[in-house]
Amino acid sequence: MDQNLSKESLIKEIERLKKELKKKKKYGLVWEEKPEEVVEMCKTKLPVLKEVKNKEIITDKDKPVNLLIEGDNYHALSVLNYTHAKKVDVIYIDPPYNTGARDWKYNNNYVDINDAWRHSKWLSFMSHRLRLLKNLLSPNGVLICTIDHNEQEALGLLLKELFPSKEITCVTIIHNPSGIQGKNFSYNNEYAYFVYRGDQKVIAFEERTDEDADIRQFMNTAKGRSINYLRESGSNCFYPIFVKNLEIVGFGEVCDKSFHPKNSNVLRKDGVIELYPIDSEGVERKWVFSRQNVESIKDELSIKYNKKTKTISIIRTKKQINYKTVWSGEKFNAKTYGTQLLNNILGKEFPFPKSLYAVEECIKTVVHNKNKAIILDFFAGSGTTGHAVLELNKEDGGNRKFILCTNNEDNNGNGFKIAEDICYPRIKKVIEGYKNLKGEKVAGLGGNLKYFKTDFVVYDEPTDRNKIKLTAEATEMLCVKEGTFEEIGEPASAKASAGKLDQKFQIFKNANHYTGIIFDQAAIPVFKKAIKDIKGKFSVYVFSLGDEDFSEEFADLNKKRSEAKSRTELDSGARIQLSPIPEAILRVYRRIFK
Repeated sequence: MDQNLSKESLIKEIERLKKELKKKKKYGLVWEEKPEEVVEMCKTKLPVLKEVKNKEIITDKDKPVNLLIEGDNYHALSVLNYTHAKKVDVIYIDPPYNTGARDWKYNNNYVDINDAWRHSKWLSFMSHRLRLLKNLLSPNGVLICTIDHNEQEALGLLLKELFPSKEITCVTIIHNPSGIQGKNFSYNNEYAYFVYRGDQKVIAFEERTDEDADIRQFMNTAKGRSINYLRESGSNCFYPIFVKNLEIVGFGEVCDKSFHPKNSNVLRKDGVIELYPIDSEGVERKWVFSRQNVESIKDELSIKYNKKTKTISIIRTKKQINYKTVWSGEKFNAKTYGTQLLNNILGKEFPFPKSLYAVEECIKTVVHNKNKAIILDFFAGSGTTGHAVLELNKEDGGNRKFILCTNNEDNNGNGFKIAEDICYPRIKKVIEGYKNLKGEKVAGLGGNLKYFKTDFVVYDEPTDRNKIKLTAEATEMLCVKEGTFEEIGEPASAKASAGKLDQKFQIFKNANHYTGIIFDQAAIPVFKKAIKDIKGKFSVYVFSLGDEDFSEEFADLNKKRSEAKSRTELDSGARIQLSPIPEAILRVYRRIFK
C-alpha cells in the first residue's frame, strides 16, 4: 500500500477492504492463500511420466507392479488424476508437521519457525494436494493422514471443509512412549485422521487373540436401574438361553410381558437350564442381543459357572472388535520399528520414519479383505508405506499394489537424497532381501517395482504441434493407467520430431489386458491387422487433434451394434475400448488446472 495516501484515499481503501472482507467466508478455516510455483507452472507445462529403466525390479511376473514416482507430489498427483481416477482404496500420507524445523519447502525455500506465513503456506500446500486426491479415491476409499499437535486442529478443519459428506475420526497413536519434552508437557503421541464414508462399514474389525480378546457379560450389567438397561426398554431382548452340560443348546422365544421367571437359572426336568437376564438382586434386565439376532453370534458365547452361588451366566468373547480411537503398544514405537528398523536395513540414519507396524495397522483397517487393493502415499519419505504393503501381502497372500511419490531432495541435511538414496534402496532390499547390521540374512518379501520421474511438456496454447508433443510423451502415462508394461514387438518409443510422430503405433500387455497406442490414424488398418488374432481385451488410444469417436473404425472387432440393446451394453461387451489422445488427458488437466 502507498505510504503517502491522503486521509480521503486511506478512508476509501479501508472501505474497499471492508467490502472484500464481506465477500470472504465468515465461518470455518480462513487463511491467506500463498501462490505456489509448482501449481502455477502447470498452466503452461503439463506433467507426464518418464520411466527410469535401470531401476526396474522384477522378481515374479505374476505379482503386481508397484510404482515409485520421483518428483513434486503435486505433479505426481496431477498425473494420477488421469491414470488412477476412482481406483485408489487407501491414501495414507504423513505430510510435513510444520514444526518450524526447516524440514519442508514452499516455493523452493525452507519454511522455518520465524516465517510469519508458515501456517498459511502449510494450509495452501496441503489444500492444493488434498483437492487433487479427492478424485483418486474409490467409492469406499479411505484417506488416512497423520499429524502432530502443531497442525492437528488446522488439518481437522481443512478436512471437514474439503470432505463435507465424509465421516472424519481422529485416532491417537502412542508412538513415542518416552515422550518429546516441551515447556509444559511431554508429547508421546501423534494423530491419524481417518476420512471415510459413514453410511457403510468400511473400517475393519480389529482382530484379537485369545489373550487379548474382549470378554464381557452377555447380560446388560450397567450400574443403576435406568430404564435403558431393563427388560421394559427392550422386550425382544428378554428370552431364555438353554444350557445343558455347561453348553448352550438353544434359544427360546421372547417371553410374554406377563411372564416373570423366579430367578435367572430355572432347571427343567429334562436337565436343561433356562437362563434369563436377571441380576443377583432379582432385577429383570436384558441380553445385549435381541432374539432375532442372537444366533448370529452364538459362537462367541460361552458358559461361566459361579461355584459360590452355584449359578451359571453367559459370557461373550469377541475376537473381532471395532478399533478404539487410542492405539498403544510396542508395535507402534517409532524408535524401535521406525528409526532402528530403517538403520538395520540401510545402515543410514533418516529422521522420524514411521513405525512399520503402525503404518501397516492403519492400512489394514481398510484393506484387510481387499487382496487387490491399491494404496497410495504421496509423502513417501523413507518408503515405510511400500514396505508395509509388501509385509501385509506376505502375511495373507494378497496382491495389493502401492504407489509411492516423493521428491529427491536432501531436505534433512544428511547428504542423502530421499528418492534415490533412501526410499528406492529400502524398497529394493525389502523386495530382494538383504543383510542386516549383524550380518544376518533377511529374506526378501518379493514383488515388482517400476521407477518413474515426473517430466513436462510445454502446453501454453492448444496448437496442433503441442498436441502432437503431448501425445508423443504420454506413452508411460498410458501404460501406468492400464498396468501394461511389456511391449509386444521391437521396443520403440514414440517421439515427436519436427512436429511429427515417428512411430505409427505401439502395443503393450500384461497377463490379462492389452494397450494399443496409435500415433497416426492412417495406421489404424495395420494396427487392426496386428491385433486381429490376439485374444483378450484392448484399451486403444488413437491420436486425434480433436475429440473423435473411432467406434466405427473398430466396429468389426467389437460386439456388433445390432446385438447390443444399449450403448452401455455395447461398451461393456466391447473387446476394444477407445479413447482419443491427447484429448482424454487434456480433459482431466483442464479440470484440475483451471
